[in-house]
Amino acid sequence: MSLLQRINTLFPLWAICFAAVACLVPDFFSQPLTIGNFSASWLPGLPQLITPLLMVIMFCMGLTLTAADFARVAREPHKVLLGVALQFLLMPLAAWLVAQALGLAPELMVGMVVVGAAAGGTASNVITYLAGGRVALSITMTLVSTLVSVLATPLLTGFYAGQTLNVPVQAMMQSIAQIVVVPVVFGVLANRLLKEWLPGREDWLAFVAMACIVIVIATIVALNRDQLFVTGPLVALAVILHNLLGLSCGYAGARLLDCDSRDARTIAIEVGMQNSGLAVVLAAKYFGPAAALPGAIFSIWHNISGSLLAGYWARRNTPPAASFSNP
Repeated sequence: MSLLQRINTLFPLWAICFAAVACLVPDFFSQPLTIGNFSASWLPGLPQLITPLLMVIMFCMGLTLTAADFARVAREPHKVLLGVALQFLLMPLAAWLVAQALGLAPELMVGMVVVGAAAGGTASNVITYLAGGRVALSITMTLVSTLVSVLATPLLTGFYAGQTLNVPVQAMMQSIAQIVVVPVVFGVLANRLLKEWLPGREDWLAFVAMACIVIVIATIVALNRDQLFVTGPLVALAVILHNLLGLSCGYAGARLLDCDSRDARTIAIEVGMQNSGLAVVLAAKYFGPAAALPGAIFSIWHNISGSLLAGYWARRNTPPAASFSNP
């Protein structure tokens, strides 16, 4: 394993460290850069860069996709549809139930729902590989759920949270199209044009994406520093319960529908690991910084739980997939 790969695999550690720094010096992440008498107030602060950073992440995802990834949808449509259906039926409902059970404030509740209604996270592809799942199926599910999320995320958020807060469904659809679909499409096109140059650079793309999401997490923590000390433990409990429900129910649902062990592992990870970066951006933009707190905590926790689960499954009888192209 190269040094860059080792750095990438320590993503949860970097996220925790940067979140801790954001708690100690929140102004560094939430205010324009100031060093001594020098002030860079003319530059956009990190809060204004959250959306562009997420677009960079989605562009990096597009750079890893090829025509073969799209073709897999036609080869295994029933498995893809099963996983995507569990994703969008189970996770927002679980988020709403957990929020209600713990009595979360409305802005935190809608933040939980946005996380639950988001697409699968790209980190799920790596976790699936480590867990001995089917990586090609994981990539396909991430791709399909990302495209479906343009409609599903705003509509589901409106369904579960619309009675409590005003949910701008149409505006959210436009934002997701801008933040997700456009960068992914350009990434796929760039991959096609630069296919001779890109192979072997996946680790650098993963590093760029990881650095962006770590900065986003730290910025959200800095913006919510005071509230984090008050509601942080309760939100963390809600996030952990939500994630565990997604992983366990995703696996159980897949097994009940006659999926084999490797497929069930893949679907469980894809259902339980969300695109929390997108959830952070949407929640912060439409419902305020506090609503982005569940997504920021989820970004850290689901990588920790996913890594632990992958380690457990990797020690079981099913061997891991040999490569990311292994079906």
